[in-house]
Amino acid sequence: MVAFTIIYAVLTGLVKKAMDEGMSELVIITLRQLIATIFLSPIAIFKERKTKPKMTREICIYIFLSALLGATLPQYLFFLGMQYTTATFASTFSNLCPVITFLVALLLRLETVNIKNKAGMAKIIGVLLALIGAMVLTLYKGVSLTHKTTHQIRPLHTTNIGINNSPKKWMLGSIALLGNAFSFSFWMLLQSKVTKKYPVVYSGTVLMSFMSFLQVVGLSMAIERRTSIWIPKGKLEIVTVIYAGTATSGIGFVALTWAVQKRGPVFTSSFLPLIQVFVGLIDFALLHEPLYFGSVLGAILLIIGLYVVLWGKRKEVSINSIKLPEANQQQQEYN
Repeated sequence: MVAFTIIYAVLTGLVKKAMDEGMSELVIITLRQLIATIFLSPIAIFKERKTKPKMTREICIYIFLSALLGATLPQYLFFLGMQYTTATFASTFSNLCPVITFLVALLLRLETVNIKNKAGMAKIIGVLLALIGAMVLTLYKGVSLTHKTTHQIRPLHTTNIGINNSPKKWMLGSIALLGNAFSFSFWMLLQSKVTKKYPVVYSGTVLMSFMSFLQVVGLSMAIERRTSIWIPKGKLEIVTVIYAGTATSGIGFVALTWAVQKRGPVFTSSFLPLIQVFVGLIDFALLHEPLYFGSVLGAILLIIGLYVVLWGKRKEVSINSIKLPEANQQQQEYN
């Protein structure tokens, strides 16, 4: 999951630069899903040709919904939101995913919280710390730790609006990014069901990528009629679509699906706020942006919150592993 957050942070910067140079977000998504399908298909055939379960109508519907909620909608909404805002501001909305996933999982009874034990309290405290850290990253700038600056406290959305970003576009971008957070959270919850019905990770990702490709093609034909935009121009656009298809949609979604399969949606979503941290590090190290106290404080709170949630999940697994043999022993004695 840490590797995935680094991969996605790099993608965020590449896509923002490519769209600033005129590349359509629909072209990026379409080519990304096509490349991911081509990239993963040989791996899926080689590794899972003997273990792949029979395709049923139910599994097909699950994978179709998985493609819609996990690839088509969140990508389009994220790129649209980033086009109207900034890469840093867009990445902050990924910080909402753990909270949304946690709350929806509780409502659907996919996640349990026992506030009477340490594990349950740790999960609640960890999610709250991550949320506070996300708010600090978004709203508090603070003093510059690397360059002298006259700006001390300023909301993030007022520091990054460009000349072409009107308040109306910024609001539309924020709504799109909020939709992205909800869509991706629902995808992770759905994926916990999909991996049980269709437990082959590579084949499932290939089918999801291919269905998403078909969905985006249909959306593109309805929105964008120009044929000239479908040919990438320049090294940046070519590198962006290849990286997005192989690293992010290919390797990244395999890692996400595998993490959901092994540890559940709440565990997986807990890592997503790290994207914000790595985007900030990339801005500082490669783009030479100044490092602010608010960024450091928010990142520390996010990481502490993440580790508290992970400790709670690990403690919960330990408690359940102890209770299960005891319950089996009592059942055997009763029998």
